[in-house]
Amino acid sequence: MLLAIDVGNTETKLGCFSPEGELRRTWRVATDVRRTADEYGVIFSALLSLAHLDRQAIRCVAIASVVPKLDPVLADACVELVGVAPYFLRADEQQIIEVQTERPEEVGADLIAAAIGARTRYGAPLIVVSYGTATVFMAISPAGAYVGVAIAPGIGVSLDALVGQTAKLPQIALERPERALGRTTVEALQAGIVYGFVGQTEALVARFRQELGVAAPVVATGGLAQLVGRQTDLFASVDPHLGLEGLRQAFIRHGNP
Repeated sequence: MLLAIDVGNTETKLGCFSPEGELRRTWRVATDVRRTADEYGVIFSALLSLAHLDRQAIRCVAIASVVPKLDPVLADACVELVGVAPYFLRADEQQIIEVQTERPEEVGADLIAAAIGARTRYGAPLIVVSYGTATVFMAISPAGAYVGVAIAPGIGVSLDALVGQTAKLPQIALERPERALGRTTVEALQAGIVYGFVGQTEALVARFRQELGVAAPVVATGGLAQLVGRQTDLFASVDPHLGLEGLRQAFIRHGNP
């Protein structure tokens, strides 16, 4: 089996794939640069054990990381866990999807993984919207190249900043309110956050389509994709695990000896 690890600034997503490519199980843990290789090894072992998956069946590991400080830590943890060094996906080294931005080396491995996973499943042209720590809009051209991106503050980050900078606004659950005209403080916050991000998504997608010159279909991914996806008919699909699938594809192409 393949263990795919997508390391984000806030969360680390893990997925275990069968040899046939079936995503058997996924997990999310907090990204913490203070953890040691031993601690990550214990966490990974515990997750596999609780899911009744034998760690001895893990034959390989693929990692996409935007936290460089953790790369050697996770490498050591994987060697300890399964006895093999992991494959690290790098945007400027992979040869699956052409990156036509000004500085390909600056593109996050997590974004390239999501783009690879999305193009593999849905073809091109395509617009991919990833809802994580940041809300990221990615454009894949009709020729299948990664041609550009827009990055906005994520839903959770925006809410935390708003609540943290005000004296009386409460922390709220990220849920769809009954109406846009909020009649309580909680409803007002939920309306502004949820419907505001829906509007942001629809506006940026319209601009992407104009610049691409084609009405490209849109897919959503990431931890909060379903929240936005329930409020708009814009998305052809809501697929939370495109990054993990992209990692699997990259490993098949580059990391599999």
